[in-house]
Amino acid sequence: MAIEPGAKAPDFQLRNQHGQTVSLADHRGEKNVVLLFYPFAFTGVCTGELCALRDELPTFVNDDVQLLAVSCDSPFTLRVFAEQEGLDYPLLSDFWPHGEAARAYGVFDEEKGCAVRGTFVIDKEGVVRWSVVNGLPDARDLNEYVTALNGL
Repeated sequence: MAIEPGAKAPDFQLRNQHGQTVSLADHRGEKNVVLLFYPFAFTGVCTGELCALRDELPTFVNDDVQLLAVSCDSPFTLRVFAEQEGLDYPLLSDFWPHGEAARAYGVFDEEKGCAVRGTFVIDKEGVVRWSVVNGLPDARDLNEYVTALNGL
């Protein structure tokens, strides 16, 4: 069961595509966070979603907002994926312990071994203010993220 709005967002420490450790707490008190879980790099729907975010990046990475995208891929895979698709925002590896962050947010598919499509808008105090969870084949609507951010 995915974390509901109003709940405290679980902190995590994950490596990005450059091997640097990133935590949710890094942004507490400074930025709202759009935390996006996706199944795997180099897959059709995931690539489409992440490239759509790239194309609207100033909306999701600015003085007030930080986008963090999380999958169970290794940091090495994420680095190649980011370079190939021109993704200049943090791609975080939930590779090991496998799916730990996705499990904490209730969006890990045990049978498939990956995160489902869950997005959480987290305010500067670390509270989930909005969320959406879609099945593996169903892309999310970025306009819903914008509406949620505007409501903060």
